[in-house]
Amino acid sequence: MRRTTAASIVALVTAFASGQPAFAEKEANANQEAEMITALSATHPLLASWAGPYGGVPPWDQIDPKDFIAAADAAMALGRAEITAIANNKARASFDNTIAAMERAGAALDRFGSIFGVHASNLNVGSMPDILRDVSPKFAAYGDEITQNEALFARIEAVYTGREMKKLNNAQKRLVEDYYKSFVRQGAKLNKTQKARLSEINQRLATIYNEFSQHVLNDEQNYVTWIDNEADLAGLPDSIVAAMAAAAEERDHPGKWGVTNTRSSMSPFLTYADNRDLRETVWRTYYNRGDNGDENDNNAIISEILKLRFERANLLGYESHAHWRLEPQMAKTPQNAMALMEAIWPKAVARAAEEVADMQAIADEQGAGITIKPWDYRYYAEKVRKAKYDLDMNSVKPYMQLEKLREGMMWAAGQLYGFQFTLIDDVPVYHPDVRVWTVANRKGDLVGLWYFDPYARAGKRSGAWMNAYRGQQRLIGDIKPIVSNNSNFVKGAPGEPVLISWDDAETLFHEFGHALHGLNSNVTYPGQAGTAVARDYVEFPSQLNEHWLSTPEVLTQFAVHHETGEPIPADLVEKIEKAATFNQGFGTVEYLSAALVDMKYHLAGGGDIDPDAFERAALEELGMPEEIVMRHRSPHFSHVFAGDGYSAGYYSYLWADTLTADAAEAFMEAGSFYDRKTADRLYKNIMSVGDTVDPADGFRAFRGRDVNVDALMRDRGFPVD
Repeated sequence: MRRTTAASIVALVTAFASGQPAFAEKEANANQEAEMITALSATHPLLASWAGPYGGVPPWDQIDPKDFIAAADAAMALGRAEITAIANNKARASFDNTIAAMERAGAALDRFGSIFGVHASNLNVGSMPDILRDVSPKFAAYGDEITQNEALFARIEAVYTGREMKKLNNAQKRLVEDYYKSFVRQGAKLNKTQKARLSEINQRLATIYNEFSQHVLNDEQNYVTWIDNEADLAGLPDSIVAAMAAAAEERDHPGKWGVTNTRSSMSPFLTYADNRDLRETVWRTYYNRGDNGDENDNNAIISEILKLRFERANLLGYESHAHWRLEPQMAKTPQNAMALMEAIWPKAVARAAEEVADMQAIADEQGAGITIKPWDYRYYAEKVRKAKYDLDMNSVKPYMQLEKLREGMMWAAGQLYGFQFTLIDDVPVYHPDVRVWTVANRKGDLVGLWYFDPYARAGKRSGAWMNAYRGQQRLIGDIKPIVSNNSNFVKGAPGEPVLISWDDAETLFHEFGHALHGLNSNVTYPGQAGTAVARDYVEFPSQLNEHWLSTPEVLTQFAVHHETGEPIPADLVEKIEKAATFNQGFGTVEYLSAALVDMKYHLAGGGDIDPDAFERAALEELGMPEEIVMRHRSPHFSHVFAGDGYSAGYYSYLWADTLTADAAEAFMEAGSFYDRKTADRLYKNIMSVGDTVDPADGFRAFRGRDVNVDALMRDRGFPVD
């Protein structure tokens, strides 16, 4: 593929997209302009169709970030031309020339967005922060331009209300309805003045969402707890010490040990480190991200986000941002989401109180002379686990090899869905850490590609997530999905296996569940593929996939000792099973407090809010145990304040977990998590259908009834009313 220079993009966009008179002066007509930009989209790697094997792959080896801004403008210009052609079509509006045409449009922008998004999340170094600052509001403005296009909306509305609607199949009807309602929800029926203000709000939000993310990333990269006294490492397993030494070496601090400011580094340190003062230091450093009163402080940004969201919701005719966000979700209303959370909250708090009492008893017995604080919770929880269940999770970790567990989750996917994974080296990657597998079905036919980027590094956001580089579809050919999983595991010494915690192993399986959701997709229209489902449903397949980690079939084959190769002992597996509901008070309170505060923020109205004060007051009102902190404190709550995705929607994990617990019991009732008939029902009604059916109907078809919340109570070891 021939490289096209950034200068040529700039010249073209200046003429075509930015309203400059260059084309007019040269008396070039619109067709010539369209031909030029189409020609560019066919040659530039950021815009062109992906070439190569497997139906084409992202051209990571040809990407130069300096092209991003101009290529973004060109991609939007091309998309704008496609949308204009649909809107101005003189033929009567139909499903094919309007709805399906919109599904076909924007391919170049989608390709650009996939590559750009990976750089923003995985390679956010050098000029990327400045590029994001430039591009983010442009994308917001472009989105508003589409949804506010009156001629386009008139055609969508004509299909939605027209006679043809009755003749469409269920998936097509759902797609039409989704387009119509989405456009209305995005302001298609507002007047000109209202639309202009809505666009201003969206562009400003896009700008400060990016600022919020950059601030969190800066605090994660710039704050490291350095240890230079080996005695301060007491209690820490060798594998953690080795990872801390490697982190220090990587950051030019040889001979020291570093606790980086990410969850994957913080959590094991708080679990095992004997030095209480250092535990407090690490705890405060981590939970104060975005809240240090410096240039990376996020409190003012949060306050502005909340006011803008409230104004936008009112502009669109909704009582609050929460009402606007939940309307298309399974929960439908904030009241329904709150009802579920409030039903679980008191039971979680009561269980947490029992856990704290057990911890305090051990601390007193050991003569520690302390009262349990948040930086003590993980440390003493581990001691309680050992006392109650004779289970030391440190004894489990030698069997938790990252690569063997990866093999295990692939094996389980093969048993459930017939997938076969083959490591390949004939496609480009964006970083040497990244590896790629083909995914084939039982017949050997290509299903898609899976990219794996497991390790932490500078410029990579914290946490774990799944990306879809390309969604499955059959509208413009038999397009195979390309998905990725991304984690932040800390590399050990060269040549040594990476050992991870049980919690991290569950996260590994969780994110792979999202990837499997994308790989199993079997739909026609790209807008309905894979994980393109309601936010409070999308976590269901991923949370369900966590259950396969603890199956004996996976543990006995893939949880093998990193030195001896011996499988994890049966008595240790039995202890893990018996302790399955241990510490659920902590886990549920930690999560649910964040979800409740998220919802309270977005039901609070449009007045001035001091996030620190609001958070404290909301938690006090809830009766938050003082020994536990929100999983994500407001100033680094990226789910909620780095974009709209999970705003007023962090409850989604609990909502999905009610489905998860009930679905898991379906496998238990069948006698095995590998029961073929149950797995086939899961594939047919959940994993393959994307957004072609209502999620409640899909779950009902799988389970044979509506969800039963009692299964969630049983799964967490809480009493069932």
